[in-house]
Amino acid sequence: MLKLRVTDIKQYVYCPRIIYFTYVCPVDKKITRKMEYGKEAHAELDRLEKRRTFKRYNFGNAERKYHTQLYSPRLGLEGRLDMHLVAEGEIFPVEFKYSREGPSLNHKYQLIAYAMLLEDAYRKPIRYGFLHLHPEGEITPVEITPNSRLFIKDIMDKIRTLVREERMPPATLRKARCIDCEYRNFCNDVR
Repeated sequence: MLKLRVTDIKQYVYCPRIIYFTYVCPVDKKITRKMEYGKEAHAELDRLEKRRTFKRYNFGNAERKYHTQLYSPRLGLEGRLDMHLVAEGEIFPVEFKYSREGPSLNHKYQLIAYAMLLEDAYRKPIRYGFLHLHPEGEITPVEITPNSRLFIKDIMDKIRTLVREERMPPATLRKARCIDCEYRNFCNDVR
C-alpha cells in the first residue's frame, strides 16, 4: 500500500493534478508568493497561539500539543498536525490556515484526515476539530462524521489508483486556482 501524506488529501481535493505531478511525473515546482506567505502566517499563528486562552474554543482549560508527527499503518497515512487540544477527556485537532474567504473544503478534509490519525494514536473517537483562520482569527468547528471518514478513505483509494495507473486527471473546474499554482507551467491545457 502506497503511504500517503495528509497534505495529499488536501491537494487532491484542491486539484488532483497536484498528486500526478507529485507522484507520477515529479517536477520541480515553483514556490509561489502565496506559499511563502502561508509559511510566514503559520509561524505567526504558532507564536500567538501559545499566549491565548481557550475561550475561543469554548474550553475553560486544555492542553496544547504542537506539531505532532502522526502515522497510521492501518490507513497508510502520515502527517504533521499543527496543534491538537486535549480537553475534558477528548482530543481536538486544530489546523492553522490563511484564508480571507472562510474555510475551504480541502482544508476541512485535511482536518478530518488528521482526526483519523489522532483516533488511531489515542485509540479514542474524535468528534470535532477546529480550523483556525488567519488573519481574522476565526475559529471554525468541524464535525468529524462517519460519512466524512468514508470520504477520506475514498479519496485515498482514488489517489492510490491515480498513482498506480499513472494517468493524468482532468484539470480542476475552478480555473481561478490555476492562476498562482506552482504546477501551472506543466498543465498545457490550462490557460
